[in-house]
Amino acid sequence: MSQRRYELTGFEWSIIEPLLPNKPRGVPRADDRKVLNGIYWRLRTGSPWADIPERYGPYTTCYNRFVRWRKLGVWDRIFEAITKAYEGDLHSIDSSSIKVHQHAANAKRGLRKPPRPPVWLTFEPCAWGVRGAG
Repeated sequence: MSQRRYELTGFEWSIIEPLLPNKPRGVPRADDRKVLNGIYWRLRTGSPWADIPERYGPYTTCYNRFVRWRKLGVWDRIFEAITKAYEGDLHSIDSSSIKVHQHAANAKRGLRKPPRPPVWLTFEPCAWGVRGAG
């Protein structure tokens, strides 16, 4: 099988594989590399979990493993190891690799002015019926 666009390289897999949790008993798990490729496909494309291609297995497996590993801190260990492995290389991020939610695209720029109170509202104590004020 040829290397697909969103799949892990052999070098990346050799770094990540020892960091993954191992569950020796019970029902055998789905292939970790296949599930990771499905998770990375989803994160890189910005598509919904249900749109993960069938070649990565059921989308529920990818989602459940993503959430479970987030709670266990596996993702932090993976990103630290990959960062150390690529240390010294130059990496850049531009707008072509970052997806913005559609509602964030129309945000107004500039400073927002705090809302002004209505004209009829006054902060003078005498207007509230406070004795001895005014």
